[in-house]
Amino acid sequence: MEAKLSFSQDNPPISIISAAKVAGVSLSIDPTLAVGSAPVLCFSSGESLCGVNPILHYIAHTASFSSFCGQDTIEFGHVVEWLEYAPTFLSGSEFEVACSFIDGYLTSRTFLVGHGLTIADIAVWSNLAGIGQRWESVRKSKKYQNLVRWFNSIDAGYKETLNDAVVAHVGKRGIGKSPAPNLKEKVNDSKDPSAPEVDLPGHAKAALLNKYFAERYQGRLIVRFDDTNPSKESNEFVENVLKDIETMGIKYDFVTYTSDYFPKLMEMAESLIKQGKAYVDDTPKEQMRSERMDGVESKCRNNTVGENLSLWKEMINGSERGMQCCVRGKLDMQDPNKSLRDPVYYRCNTDPHHRIGSKYKIYPTYDFACPFVDALEGVTHALRSSEYHDRNAQYYRILQDMGMRRVEIYEFSRLNMVYTLLSKRKLLWFVQNKKVEDWTDPRFPTVQGIVRRGLKVEALIQFILQQGASKNLNLMEWDKLWTINKKIIDPVCARHTAVLKDQRVIFTLTNGPEKSFVRILPRHKKFEGAGKKATTFTNRIWLDYADASAISNGEEVTLMDWGNAIIKEIKMESGIITELIGELHLEGSVKTTKLKITWLPDIDELVPLSLVEFDYLISKKKLEEDDDFLDNLNPCTRKETPAIGDSNMRNLKRGEIIQLERKGYFRCDAPFVRSSKPVVLFAIPDGRQQVSLN
Repeated sequence: MEAKLSFSQDNPPISIISAAKVAGVSLSIDPTLAVGSAPVLCFSSGESLCGVNPILHYIAHTASFSSFCGQDTIEFGHVVEWLEYAPTFLSGSEFEVACSFIDGYLTSRTFLVGHGLTIADIAVWSNLAGIGQRWESVRKSKKYQNLVRWFNSIDAGYKETLNDAVVAHVGKRGIGKSPAPNLKEKVNDSKDPSAPEVDLPGHAKAALLNKYFAERYQGRLIVRFDDTNPSKESNEFVENVLKDIETMGIKYDFVTYTSDYFPKLMEMAESLIKQGKAYVDDTPKEQMRSERMDGVESKCRNNTVGENLSLWKEMINGSERGMQCCVRGKLDMQDPNKSLRDPVYYRCNTDPHHRIGSKYKIYPTYDFACPFVDALEGVTHALRSSEYHDRNAQYYRILQDMGMRRVEIYEFSRLNMVYTLLSKRKLLWFVQNKKVEDWTDPRFPTVQGIVRRGLKVEALIQFILQQGASKNLNLMEWDKLWTINKKIIDPVCARHTAVLKDQRVIFTLTNGPEKSFVRILPRHKKFEGAGKKATTFTNRIWLDYADASAISNGEEVTLMDWGNAIIKEIKMESGIITELIGELHLEGSVKTTKLKITWLPDIDELVPLSLVEFDYLISKKKLEEDDDFLDNLNPCTRKETPAIGDSNMRNLKRGEIIQLERKGYFRCDAPFVRSSKPVVLFAIPDGRQQVSLN
């Protein structure tokens, strides 16, 4: 029966198109449905099917081989279950869970259902292939080896059949959604000179504001990577931005890439050339920049359409002549807003693109691609930081020349933090030069970085929402963020005790217990949920040297969680305190003592610790435009101090936040493994003035 598949061009059903090709079911394609519409399969009889799964069921039953829907009714039931599960991969927050589940399921299986290929395999395979860069990164890693084995097997067996559908629509989703407004978190992943450098905390602010508006107006949230410059792509950066968004608990509807739309962008550029709204210019770059500043029209501005199209083809081919050219919009060279002075739309670049290889020799600029893709994806409101303000008029003019619907711009201020580099390019320098571990380093202003340092996501959300969608440029103090964080962690985090390993003194209690004993105490006196800890009491205890040096002979002090003690003797060698001798005075009042001291029993079960403090990467509060960040590097940004902690700390879990009494808050980055390897604790700022590590 002759059938026509209709769908929205912004949401092509890759699973249907792929399944039809494998099954030998002939479909005519009509990508003209309204944005957000579910796919529809129309038959010559006048009947129709609507939705991805009903159409997949039809294809399975009309395939050229009967086993495509399973060998029997039981297998068909499992096929139906997998078709229902397949869209799980398209949910950003559930992607890893889905991968892990299917990886385990495929441990001893070649196919999802039975012993042969079914439409279930094609549906899940197509959704993974359609995800684009995120799946490709997983595929190249050693993670989920069973899932990757299965995927590669399908890919090898049906590569030619599936290639057309995937190449044409890679990165787009095959699952229809009901029509709804779209909002967007735009991530500038290019180093296009026309595009401002991206700020990583800005991702958090933009993502949260987009999430807020999407939920308020029942919209869809799009994460887009504007990968328009093949020379400056970073898979690692893309993956970490997605992880940042998921770390904040933000559920986006789908991820897209500007490179998904390269064919349509080329068609639009050629259309504008034919309409006389764009031209090809071979003016040298520096001369072009000077002419734009002075409002001087290019000698190429009045080229004929034929001349422009001829040069355009040279650019497409990447010829020597084409490499000298770029495409510029014919806007207004006398406009006081210089962004409207014939901006560049397309330029040549022969570097291979990280997603599509060497297919293209020309790439759109951010300024040209952004309004086009916004309108095409159904974006109703583009939330952009106020640094784009001068380009808003250009954005609207380009949309007008393209003949596309208007997208409303909603501005908010960029989130600038003191002593903080916000440029991806500059942060990448630290990664490449091994000045930090990676993009999750606690000194980095990435969400993963500051969460690893001990920031709770709730604090970040509170901090950003307090700023709101203000359009005022803000230079924010980190202290405000860490103060919010302290209010969240202090009421619930467990209390433990540590003394510095190389700066400690033994305190002998002459009337202390001859035989050590243990008491079970709360880990937090005001929060029962923190649990219990075992504290050992002995007649020899360790004190921090700083505390010992503050004590006078004959003074009464309070040993926390025990009681008072009186100092009877202070032993010294060469001016250094070597031992304190005293006696317990448990009937003494803690209200009368000046010093309240933390201590540890002298036992073998104490846990080795490494207390790690961090400082800002740069030494200047705010870098001006003419400042070179390399001239303002902080010479010391990480300091490790060996310590010993109470025996209960061998049970700490990675990511657990605690307070070391009288030392501050810490996050466990590396838990206890063995006595020869210290537990690594990252110091968490508490909002008070930070002390330099130098």
